[in-house]
Amino acid sequence: MNIFADSQRQPTNKQTLSPRTVPTAPFSPASRSWAHRKFPSLQLLQGLVPSFVTHAPWGPHYRTRLRGNKTVPSYLGFTVVVLSWFSAGSLTASTIPLFSTGSPDGKIATLSRPSGAGLETETADDFILGQSAVVTNATFVGLLPTGTSLSSVTSVGIELYHVFPVDSVDPPDGRVVTRANSPSDNAFKSFDAESLSVSAKILNPSFTAANSVVNVIHEKPNQFTGGEGAVTGEEVEFDVTFLTPFFVDGADHDFFRPEVDLSDGNFLWLSASKPIGAPGTAFQFPGGPTTDLQSWIRNEDLAPNWSRIGTDITGQGPFNAAFSLSGSPVPEPSSLLMMGSGLIGLAGVIRRRLIRS
Repeated sequence: MNIFADSQRQPTNKQTLSPRTVPTAPFSPASRSWAHRKFPSLQLLQGLVPSFVTHAPWGPHYRTRLRGNKTVPSYLGFTVVVLSWFSAGSLTASTIPLFSTGSPDGKIATLSRPSGAGLETETADDFILGQSAVVTNATFVGLLPTGTSLSSVTSVGIELYHVFPVDSVDPPDGRVVTRANSPSDNAFKSFDAESLSVSAKILNPSFTAANSVVNVIHEKPNQFTGGEGAVTGEEVEFDVTFLTPFFVDGADHDFFRPEVDLSDGNFLWLSASKPIGAPGTAFQFPGGPTTDLQSWIRNEDLAPNWSRIGTDITGQGPFNAAFSLSGSPVPEPSSLLMMGSGLIGLAGVIRRRLIRS
C-alpha cells in the first residue's frame, strides 16, 4: 500500500532529469500509432530504431507490388516491428537487483530529516552499478521511534549527488577535515512525495544500533564527538518506486540520500557492513572495497560541507548505509549497433526474396 494520504492524486514529477536520460526520439508518426498499440514494449526502443525503417528504398515511396495485392513495405514493416519487439525483451525484462549494501549491521544510526521538521540533516552513501541501467526502485532501512505507527510518516524524499567537486564550489571553504570523496554541494536529481510511490514495513519492532549521530554535528576543529550513544527503535524498510525511472551509466559514481519526515520523532538511517558482504553486491565496485566510499552527514549549519560519519565524527567505522537499487540493465551502444546491423541485414534479405517472388 502507499502510505501517503495524497497517493490517489495524479502524480506530478518535479524532478529535473540529467542529460544522460535514456534517449526518447520518437518513431515516425505512421509506425508509432500502430506499433505502440500492438506492442507497448516498443516505447523503450524509441530513438533506437534507425530511420531506415521509413526512409530506405523500401520506404513509403517504394511500392513494389507482390502477389495478393501486397507491397514490399507491408511485409518489411511487419518484419521490422516483430524483430524490434523481440529485441525489446532485453529492455523490458523484469526488474532485477542492481546494487545493495546488504542488511543493517547494528553499528550506527544517523539522522536523515527534511527541513521544516527541525534542522535539516542529511546522510548519504555512495554506489556504482557496474553496468548501465534504468533505476526503477530503491529500498532503505532505518529506525523509527519505538511504538511509532507507519501512518506517522508524512513524506519521503530521495536525492542523488555526484562526488565532489562536481556541482560544488571549489575550492571549498575549509570548515571540514576534507571534501575529498564527499558528496557534492548540490544534488543533481531530487524526488519528492509527488514523484515517488512509497510503502513501508516493520522488519523488527525492537532493533538497537550501538551508536548514533543525530544533533551533534560540528565543523572542525570540533568535528569529533564520539557519537551520541546507543539508540533503539523499530526497524523499518521503505520500498520506493520512481514514477519516472532514471538512467545511470555503469561507471557513474554517485551518492544516494533518503529522508523521512514524521509527524512526531526522527528517522535514523541504519549502517550496513563495510566492506560490503553477502547479501550485498560488493562486486559492483570495479576497484574492490577501496572504491566503496563511506557514508557522510551534514546539517544546515555545516552545509554545503559534509563530514565523514566514522572517520571524522565517531572515530569508528567507516560505515556504509543500508540501501539497495533495482531496475533494468540497458544494452551497451556496441550491442545496440550489432542489433541494428542485424535488423538491417535481415530486412534486406527479406526484401530481395520478396521482390524475386
